Amino acid sequence: MEHLELFFKSIFIDNMVFATFLGMCSYLAVSKKVTTAVGLGAAVIFVLAVTVPLNWLLDQYILQPGALSWLGVEYAEYDLSFLSFILFIATIATMVQLVEIIVEKFSPSLYNSLGIFLPLIAVNCAILGGSLFMQSREIATLGLATTYGIGSGIGWFLAILAIAAIREKIRYSNIPAPLRGLGITFIVTGLMAIGFMSFGGMLTGGDEEAKEAPKTEAVKETKEEVKAKDVKKKELANNTKETIK
Repeated sequence: MEHLELFFKSIFIDNMVFATFLGMCSYLAVSKKVTTAVGLGAAVIFVLAVTVPLNWLLDQYILQPGALSWLGVEYAEYDLSFLSFILFIATIATMVQLVEIIVEKFSPSLYNSLGIFLPLIAVNCAILGGSLFMQSREIATLGLATTYGIGSGIGWFLAILAIAAIREKIRYSNIPAPLRGLGITFIVTGLMAIGFMSFGGMLTGGDEEAKEAPKTEAVKETKEEVKAKDVKKKELANNTKETIK
């Protein structure tokens, strides 16, 4: 359940585009056609699915204070957290270079259509944001980090696929001249972000009910205690009356 909750939360509630507005440059520039959006979205899923768990390993065994204790007691005091950005970006750049080689080899047309935005995945703030959010939220295990990376990538993929499909449709719509192009795209993105905000209570309803349950039990216990006190008072009153008689 923990993996499932994190997976859906990273897709819908903490969506990279609609919740934190990361990766907007590629989102706006490569979303004119669905085919191009699908190619870039798949590349982002792959890069996030690989780099987030790799960066989790780097964070756990190299970057955190005392993480080098596995090398020996003399290394336990070292703190390399200041290298987080450098190592994270190095890992991301390596994976992006691998994706670029694969896309150029097996799909030259997609490689040409993506153009400069494929190598720019290396500095895409959504990719780096996935690793930094993983670090700040202190994800506990490698499996959860992998789930978070895949879910974040799918969330970004769904966002760019949806806006690409909408932009292909509204191309034939009668849109006012001042709003054509990026204007209507920003408006649609804002409306989609509002729609994704409705998923905010999807995974919190059970927690609220669980929190409210002990309160009701406590209230019931207090009522029972009040009744017991009243019965004791009546018994004491009756006993005092009998002793007086």
